Amino acid sequence: EELVCGTAVSCGVDVVKAGFASTPTTEMAVVFEEADGGIILTASHNPKQWNALKLLNEKGEFLNAAEGAAILECAENEDFCFADVDSLGVIEEKDFTDAHLDAVMALPTVDAEAVRNAHFKVALDAVNSVGGIIMPRLLERLGVECVCVNCEPTGEFAHNPEPLPANLAELSEAVVANKADLGISVDPDVDRLALICEDGKPFGEEYTLVSVADYLLSRIYDEALNTGKSIEEVAAPYSMTTSSNLSSSRALRDVTEQYGGDYHAAAVGEVNVTTRMKECGALIGGEGNGGVIYPALHYGRDAMVGVALFLTNLAYRKMKVSELRRTYPEYVIAKNKIELSDNSLIDRILEAVKAEYAAEDVNTVDGVKISFESRKEWVHLRRSNTEPIIRIYAEAADQKAADSLAQQIISIARRIIG
Repeated sequence: EELVCGTAVSCGVDVVKAGFASTPTTEMAVVFEEADGGIILTASHNPKQWNALKLLNEKGEFLNAAEGAAILECAENEDFCFADVDSLGVIEEKDFTDAHLDAVMALPTVDAEAVRNAHFKVALDAVNSVGGIIMPRLLERLGVECVCVNCEPTGEFAHNPEPLPANLAELSEAVVANKADLGISVDPDVDRLALICEDGKPFGEEYTLVSVADYLLSRIYDEALNTGKSIEEVAAPYSMTTSSNLSSSRALRDVTEQYGGDYHAAAVGEVNVTTRMKECGALIGGEGNGGVIYPALHYGRDAMVGVALFLTNLAYRKMKVSELRRTYPEYVIAKNKIELSDNSLIDRILEAVKAEYAAEDVNTVDGVKISFESRKEWVHLRRSNTEPIIRIYAEAADQKAADSLAQQIISIARRIIG
């Protein structure tokens, strides 16, 4: 922090330090301050040695490819200079946590009174990061009793910080032991949200976005039905449209189409999803890793708004979390990868898979995704941006079918590798 702030000040840039702030809080702070950009110091959902910089533009959104390329070109050309002593920047400190929570609570789709009247008890695992600061404050505002697990913001992660079921055994035990209605897990950025049912079983990170989308779509559909207005009028300025990346569950598409809405897929990566959402006027979007993007608040994954919307829906539905989960289409995703010694093999494998399944629905926006519409299955192959590997995600109605589909693709890759 001292290095980043000192460098900015030496270049004549004024700095507002947000302190221990979640990633979505910092994104909103850029807008609150009408700043020219933002810098987040975080390891994201990775172990702490991956601590680095995330860069935001003047809208508080992650840089797109062109903006990132411009930054790199500036650095390579050393196209920057230090300010003279009379033009140095200044540093001030502000806490934006309450401003962020004020914005969440002010959303018409967040019914704090309904949540309070439901008298929920929640177990929270904040992996000893900044989620331990902001999440309890949100739950307190919503009148939710909070049982804290790993909520000390020390930065010493109590377990692998990625909010996957394998890393949430302690939270599952806390939910059952405390007879909680729900378990909530966030990553260190607090932009990913994973939920645990009252029986200690995972809700499924893929279904975080599905559930929130179901609530928002149903709200618009019901209001149109009750008022006689058109769905377009009620949904404005957005549309009955959702979006997620190509590796996310088909369940979002199914739920969207149940309400007569349209689903749009995007390439993997938050900035790609937000770009697609803006193009189609999406009401809600995000990623299957538990990332909820609600444009009515801001274009960034935000666990706080995800929790507020989920609890509002749960209060309205008056059912257990496990019962709510059973109302959604059931899919299972098998995640595999193939390690390669030669990057040149990646294109050959992708081309071979595309040719093998040319008769099916083939999408090449990001790698190769094959959709088998008749049986509602898909498989997605894409190259890693950081390693010489191909990631293979396959989704089907059960684990056996998903694994079988993935193995079919892996066998094609093995033939190419030799």
